[in-house]
Amino acid sequence: METVLHVPTSREELRELRAGDYVYISGVIYTARDAAHKRMYESLTQGDAIPIDLEGTFLYYLGPTPAREGQVIGSAGPTTSSRMDKYTPLLLRKGVMGMIGKGKRSEDVRRAIVEQGAVYFAAVGGAGALLSKCIKSAELVAYEDLGTEAIRRLTVERLPVIVIMDSQGNNLYESAVDDFRSKYGEF
Repeated sequence: METVLHVPTSREELRELRAGDYVYISGVIYTARDAAHKRMYESLTQGDAIPIDLEGTFLYYLGPTPAREGQVIGSAGPTTSSRMDKYTPLLLRKGVMGMIGKGKRSEDVRRAIVEQGAVYFAAVGGAGALLSKCIKSAELVAYEDLGTEAIRRLTVERLPVIVIMDSQGNNLYESAVDDFRSKYGEF
């Protein structure tokens, strides 16, 4: 199934998505990688404010390359999501509704996704130059000292992603293997 998702969105709309759905995301999302996650996590656990409102936010695990002349942003491929797993349950409780990255997530993240009605999407790794064409604006908003890992506000148009973990806890990485085994046996 193919869906166009306009962000911000509602939890009800996210609950309709299923692992394996193809989705095109349009709207405002934020970049945040390891260092930004760590800083936000430390601030929140100490009771301090953070520089963005997480309520309803989608986070793209991205550290873009510098933009070339005439470009909005450089290569914009996802980074490995498991590096954010330690911080993710808290950020989901603080309002994050969607995450975009690549690779598997922990069981703690899966539980937090279900509890919060969130969704984990994968973008195609290695396709950063193509994905950057979906980014219409990029603005540095926080943690400039982190360089490429600073938080940026992106306006995206039809960013292609696949639902990996849906709000019911279904995991495409597991179900795809099970489907393969049921059709073809062990490999």
